Amino acid sequence: MTLRRSLLLAGLVLGVLALYFATRPPGVVTVLADSGTGIPAVTESDQRFRYEIITNELEHPWGMALLPDGNILVTERPGRLRMIRKGKLDPAPISGLPDIIEMGQGGLLDIILHPGYEQNGWIYFTYAGGSRWQAGTHVARARLQGHGLVDLQILFAMQRLTGRGQHFGSRLVFDREGYLYFTIGDRGEMDRAQDPRDHAGSVIRLHDDGSIPADNPYHRNPALLPEIFSYGHRNPQGMTRHPETGEIWLHEHGPQGGDELNRVAAGRNYGWPVITYGVNYGTGTRIGEGTHKAGMEQPVHYWVPSIAPSGMSFYQGQRFAGWNGDLLVGALKFQQLVRLHMDGPRVTAETRYLGGELGRIRDVRQGPDGTIYLLTDAADGKLVRLDGLAK
Repeated sequence: MTLRRSLLLAGLVLGVLALYFATRPPGVVTVLADSGTGIPAVTESDQRFRYEIITNELEHPWGMALLPDGNILVTERPGRLRMIRKGKLDPAPISGLPDIIEMGQGGLLDIILHPGYEQNGWIYFTYAGGSRWQAGTHVARARLQGHGLVDLQILFAMQRLTGRGQHFGSRLVFDREGYLYFTIGDRGEMDRAQDPRDHAGSVIRLHDDGSIPADNPYHRNPALLPEIFSYGHRNPQGMTRHPETGEIWLHEHGPQGGDELNRVAAGRNYGWPVITYGVNYGTGTRIGEGTHKAGMEQPVHYWVPSIAPSGMSFYQGQRFAGWNGDLLVGALKFQQLVRLHMDGPRVTAETRYLGGELGRIRDVRQGPDGTIYLLTDAADGKLVRLDGLAK
């Protein structure tokens, strides 16, 4: 075979593969090539789950908090806080929220309980605050009394608001020492993520009362914002604490390709938009300077193509055999639950479940009995409890 015919044949094969990947139904991912992070393959499992749809009457739910009494608080992005009471959605929203701006991807977002909730009753939540024309990520806390919030305190208000409607970030996590971490996206103005004088594109670390810890990396530098813990993030919408090491892990949306999983460390620069494994939408052209640069962190794992990751949680339990210690990630784009098989800090394999079955998975939380709770992002969003794998 001549060189010319070989090249023509290779081009035909590549063209057929490109057509297949461009036209396959959303969520159908049988086998994908290595993403570049050392994992041999990504597979979609046909394993079935036992699950219960608790409600499908939530409007774009974003976050949830499982209360000690078995009830569940759920945020709706348009600005409502709902209660799942004894397994049923209470028709009346909870009162007492601050003014919330629904702007694009912004609104009422994440929610968590204080580690000492049973003693102090504090509930923390993130939301878009500001005005109808300009908004940014805010953090507040309050206590639940009857069917309303009381003792409301605004702990953090983002500086330099913008009218852009994207990249609010907004996950919340407490570490083992009781410090509060939360994420802020670049707000659609990507160069802001490289400036530690700007909240955009950062992870913020505070005491539980909103004060700034003296050991934050920029606390002694008057030119920088002392509440910033790390920067160079694009849009982190998933964050959790490692159950063994106590480290804070997060993932963030890349552009076209390049979603990242990172471990958060004090004062580190995670590169956006100088380095990324993604490319510009539409044109496919390179963003920044490439994929590596001295002084900028490499991800633990990244996804090409993007999965649009959202909430995530390390699984700690026995109800799902063999999953203990693995990382569960919600995927909006392919409407999947993604399981990253973990060996210490390394991702060794990736399995995807529920492709297209439930919808865009926005949040993932584990219940105290080892069940898994999912929220789906839709006008008729669902709260789903996975009870185990079907035999």
